[in-house]
Order: sequence, then C-alpha cells, then structure tokens
Amino acid sequence: MTEPRDIRIKRLAMRSMRRGIKEMDLILSDFASRELSNMSDADLDHYEIFMEEADLDLYQWISGQTEAPDQFKELVARISVSAKGLTAPRQ
Repeated sequence: MTEPRDIRIKRLAMRSMRRGIKEMDLILSDFASRELSNMSDADLDHYEIFMEEADLDLYQWISGQTEAPDQFKELVARISVSAKGLTAPRQ
C-alpha cells in the first residue's frame, strides 16, 4: 500500500524536527515547513534518503565545514540558504 502524499509530508516534517541535534532540528524543520509541500515525489524520495545521513555530517555540509557528496549538493545548497545564522561561520 502506498503512503498518501499528505501523510508522507507530515512524516518527513516530523523527522525533520526530531533529529537529535538541536541545530539540525531548527534548520531542517524550517526547511521542511517551507519546502516539503512544494516538492515533487522524486524530490521527496531524495529528501528521505538525505534524512538517513548522520546529523553531524548534515550539519557540516550545511554549514560549509565539509563538502556535501555530489548526490546531495543541490539539496544542501537549498537548505543552506535559509540556515544562515543557525550555523557556525566558516573558519
């Protein structure tokens, strides 16, 4: 049985706000509230794969401390735009 789109978006939004690292909770819940409902099903698939990554890796990619893997560069760039002020500045 396929999960209805609205339920999937709610599930991903909840996963975005309950990450474990407070900074990632703030960054991803903000992104999710603005973007998930406008994403295509393929984009939601990609976001779901992205969400499987470790919080520390996600934070380092979004804050620019390390480079994101090629498969996530575009998504990380989209998230990073709104994460200004929530991430540590590059050294």
